[in-house]
Amino acid sequence: MHVPRHMKGVYLTRHGGADALEWREDIPVPQPGAGQVLVQVLAAGVNNTDINTRIGWYSSDVTSATDAVDDDADVEAGGWGGALAFPRIQGGDLCGKVVALGEETTGFELGQRVTCQINLPRPTQDNPFGFVALGSELDGAFAEYCLLEASDLYDVTHSPLSDIEIAAMPCAFGTAWNLLSRAAVKDGDDVLITGASGGVGLAAVQLATHLGASVTGISSPGKAEAVRNAGAKEVLPRGASLPEATFDKVIDVVGGEVWPELIRALKPGGHYAVSGAIAGPVVTADLREIYLPDITIHGCTYQPAEVFAGLVALMNKGAVRPLVSATYPLDQIRQAQDDFMSKTLPGKLVLIPQQETT
Repeated sequence: MHVPRHMKGVYLTRHGGADALEWREDIPVPQPGAGQVLVQVLAAGVNNTDINTRIGWYSSDVTSATDAVDDDADVEAGGWGGALAFPRIQGGDLCGKVVALGEETTGFELGQRVTCQINLPRPTQDNPFGFVALGSELDGAFAEYCLLEASDLYDVTHSPLSDIEIAAMPCAFGTAWNLLSRAAVKDGDDVLITGASGGVGLAAVQLATHLGASVTGISSPGKAEAVRNAGAKEVLPRGASLPEATFDKVIDVVGGEVWPELIRALKPGGHYAVSGAIAGPVVTADLREIYLPDITIHGCTYQPAEVFAGLVALMNKGAVRPLVSATYPLDQIRQAQDDFMSKTLPGKLVLIPQQETT
């Protein structure tokens, strides 16, 4: 395949509203160095983290819910790891095809279909939980090509899932699988999952059911059927009172005012795992409700490579399959993000770059 010198894609030029996204057709195609792989992007999922990064929500200066952040807010260190270098190509969800290999790069061949996790582990002696995020610290998948380290890629050539389905999984299913792993969800557990109709929540419902857990999801009534179809035995409407001391594990991607109820919903010795706070990152806690019943709290962002490898094994078997509600050409990213933020569609939305035939 001929690889052009320039590509089409989307630059994030600053923190802010949708006007911070700039469609370009003259982005230089990166050249793979030693140990690197150039991947043609076949499809790229849309995630909360794309919007959070765009608006600078990861800054500690921002304390509101995602949908309440001022588009003109003055944010400096708004990326996962602090200040971003602009322009940045976002997009942490990738399904692609290997089109070029750097010198001394082994383990992959041209034409292989690949994917990778969004939070790429970079542990050090000083920080065993170190990582960089695709689409935040590194240029991501919202362009025709993406440059990656070979060691970060996984072969999904023979997976029965489509390119679009695979692109819907790394962030949502990877985050969900990591949450379940950290909370040690197992066969027979009673599990409560917030935001159960969203990408991560719906993935958590499906994966927890796959593990043999009995799942209760929290969702808007209009999306309850999708949550049940993913495996939930019960669906509670948002805002409903939660039963106390009922669940072995709580998987939370929402946060906000309901947080104290989530803690009280756990049985003594229960586990709470969190990887998102779209309803608000600042919560109120009664520490007695945590230490007296021996509740364990897991903050879940760092994801060991072996955890994501376990998810890839499920992908390659076709053991799990995401719900994709809509797809968009990549140049319609603003519409895709508007639809995502409206929360009217369950599951995932996926962007598709124009495919070159040369």
